[in-house]
Amino acid sequence: MKSRKQLFLFTFLFLCSLPGCVSPEMADINKSQSTLSGPITSQNLTPSASIVADSPIEPGAHNTAPSNTPPANPIQTIPATTERKASGFEIGEEITIEYLRGLEIEGSEITFEEELTPTAAYEQHIVSYISEGNKNYGLLTIPTSEPPESGFKAVVFNHGYVPPAEYRTTERYAAYVDYLAWSGFVVFKIDFRGHGDSQGEPTGSYFSPGYTIDAISALKSLQTLDFVDPQGIGMWGHSMAGNLVLRAMLVEPDIKAGVIWAGAVYSYEDFDKYGIDDNTYRPPEQSQNQGGSPPRRRSSEIFDLYGRPGEGGEYWKAVSLTENIDYLNNPIQLHHAQNDEVVSIGYTYNLVAVLQQNGKEYEFYNYPGGGHNISSPYFQQAMARTVEFFRKHL
Repeated sequence: MKSRKQLFLFTFLFLCSLPGCVSPEMADINKSQSTLSGPITSQNLTPSASIVADSPIEPGAHNTAPSNTPPANPIQTIPATTERKASGFEIGEEITIEYLRGLEIEGSEITFEEELTPTAAYEQHIVSYISEGNKNYGLLTIPTSEPPESGFKAVVFNHGYVPPAEYRTTERYAAYVDYLAWSGFVVFKIDFRGHGDSQGEPTGSYFSPGYTIDAISALKSLQTLDFVDPQGIGMWGHSMAGNLVLRAMLVEPDIKAGVIWAGAVYSYEDFDKYGIDDNTYRPPEQSQNQGGSPPRRRSSEIFDLYGRPGEGGEYWKAVSLTENIDYLNNPIQLHHAQNDEVVSIGYTYNLVAVLQQNGKEYEFYNYPGGGHNISSPYFQQAMARTVEFFRKHL
């Protein structure tokens, strides 16, 4: 580690241009079902025990269910399982919450591949780690100050949808990473499998566990670094990665806090209802199978076997994040702009309602503008709240 350098005033770019968060599965979502059946607003939410009755959630309001406040309907804490449970589902078992909770997800030592130009506040490196046998890459920032006795707090940073062939480790989300790094966190912005130089096939987040496993493996890998507090690691996710972060928190108790910006798909009924509107999506190249035709998407197989999410059924309960919200035992913070044209804020309103009903600890901020990336003038406020939340809970 380099010695502490003199800090100086700096100005950074406020918001780089980012694509949204559609994934390969979106090709199988019926666009006609994305129209809202009625307007969803913050006033539709039922106040939790920590909010004054009949008090609506205003834009940007700070809504927290404190851990020392008994919820109206206490939920028993459910410990993680150590043995994989058979789900009984012929196809799609790998994205059921019980199946994922039974996996032994491992990390690896982090290999420092390339040192990049440092700033006055942090070093930055291209590094690699192993996830399910794939060599994944990422950008790792390390504060230049001396680490605390317990180690630096750290954040696994999960990007939203970027066409895998266009993804570059050092591009996109620069302002987000810079803000967190200047705030004193170790930041690990990971490249999901099939992105940049990372090995493996890009699979999407909604009908594959691959990216969730990559994120948890990254956390486990951070825990091997002697300058990181192994019990002080959180996750940040944008858009597609909102699904990933919440799913990971239901599976891995070492994620001490999660922050989601403009997240999507917490229940698959919502996925059918709202859809996602992202014109940056590019279908992945698919290899031919033995019959000479491209393989079917996993989502198509699941729909054929179990029907649409809105039709109900045990499978959709088994994969739904909100149906399994009992497993969420650490705090979460949500940010969403009311004018988000890519991911409907209805996703977040519905998640907040479930968090309230189950007495979970959370913060929710909605913004009158800023779009899908919560851009300036709301960006700084959202980042300041993100930093404060991580400092409080990590």
